[in-house]
Amino acid sequence: MMQAVSEEQPRVTQTEIVSTEPATGAVLWRGMPGDPAEEVAGARAAWADWASRPLSVRVETLRRYANVVRAKAEPFADLIARETGKPLWEARTEIETVIGKVDISVGAYAERTAQRRMEGAMGARTAVRHKPHGVMAVLGPFNFPAHLPNGHIVPALIAGNAIVFKPSEKTPATGAMLIACLHEAGVPTGVARFLPGGPAEGAALAADPGIDGLLFTGSSRAGLALHRQFAETPNRLLALELGGNNPLVVWDTPDIHSAAVIAVQSAFLTAGQRCTAARRLIVRDGAHQPLIDEIRKLIGRIIVGSPHDSPAPFMGPVIDNAAADAIEERFLGLIMRGGRAINHLQRLVPGRPFLSPALIDVTSVSRREDEEIFGPVLQVIRVPDFDAAITEANATRYGLSAALVGGAPELYDRFWANVRAGIVNWNRPTNGASGKAPFGGVGLSGNHRPSAYYAADYCAYPVVSTETEQVRASIGVGLRDA
Repeated sequence: MMQAVSEEQPRVTQTEIVSTEPATGAVLWRGMPGDPAEEVAGARAAWADWASRPLSVRVETLRRYANVVRAKAEPFADLIARETGKPLWEARTEIETVIGKVDISVGAYAERTAQRRMEGAMGARTAVRHKPHGVMAVLGPFNFPAHLPNGHIVPALIAGNAIVFKPSEKTPATGAMLIACLHEAGVPTGVARFLPGGPAEGAALAADPGIDGLLFTGSSRAGLALHRQFAETPNRLLALELGGNNPLVVWDTPDIHSAAVIAVQSAFLTAGQRCTAARRLIVRDGAHQPLIDEIRKLIGRIIVGSPHDSPAPFMGPVIDNAAADAIEERFLGLIMRGGRAINHLQRLVPGRPFLSPALIDVTSVSRREDEEIFGPVLQVIRVPDFDAAITEANATRYGLSAALVGGAPELYDRFWANVRAGIVNWNRPTNGASGKAPFGGVGLSGNHRPSAYYAADYCAYPVVSTETEQVRASIGVGLRDA
């Protein structure tokens, strides 16, 4: 039964959703937006039966889902590559993470939500168990359109929730295939619901009173809007996984080539469209030139191409022309405010969103904006000493990822203790976090609900019970004699 939309709720649109391949402009998927209220009502009608099934049944169903994805790995990876523009090799690694998420989530649920019993006085005991929230809305991003929503969906289903999944309007085909795999594995259609749509459908889904929580991966701007919206509904859970203006500090390393490789991997994988991508390269002024020269050599060798090109490209296009235009505008803005282009940002294919990796020294930029440029732009900042490097690393409202390359263990200890981020690496890129660890940030990068291994924490809530097998009670003070 369709739920009525109140006057306060956002109204959905009837504009057709069309997904095109960034590399070619060819239409890949098209369809009309779904009805958020109808999908939520369907999920609410189905979730109680799913939650009542034994955990072992839910786990076995999700293991079958992993096998379904494994059997479809190559066509699924091909779809992701064409819809996002990322190289086929990278799309294949995304499918591997989708498959691996099931076993990781099973282990995480057992560890993070384990049942516990504690004995008390007079035969009483205290029990700690966990219940699912109910219906969870999942809003997914375009950069990892299978892996990132899957990281919410799998632990939510294992815990006994139903989900309504709205993928990015830029990658609906991948979202549809993800849900189809769940259904093929035996997850009931009512329990895993697919909602194609744009921002209006996302807003309506977030506002629907029938959801018990929202699991969101996306921009900090959208996350702030959701945080304000959910401020008046503390009964509903909100987990935000947002962006970052991530610093990479290179300091006193004898291996300049490896440092340059780490910088390139951090900044330009996925065409810079990772929330953990390095946006700022912080170096010692006066000792930086060998590193910059080595990074430039690597940039000159990077292949930018279509997903199926041979030889395989290091990076593909950004998601669409609008994104490419915005990145170009931000790069030009840095130059106009005093930035010195070391490697210019170039539009490589007329009419398509292929961008070259860009390197720009912004040390002298006035009014340096603390914004995430979601593309292949690495900003160089020169500082006089390590204290200034830490200060510069923390000069952001974000706090997702930070990395130090070089230095002795004592220097890393100092970096780790003072830098403000949810992920702090040493001699490793800022990106590529393990699914077996928590993933999340502070500041504008999240709301202290880390995902990945800790997703189990927000997919179920603890219930504490004091229990005895017999009724036994007395009042020892404060009563008149009988």
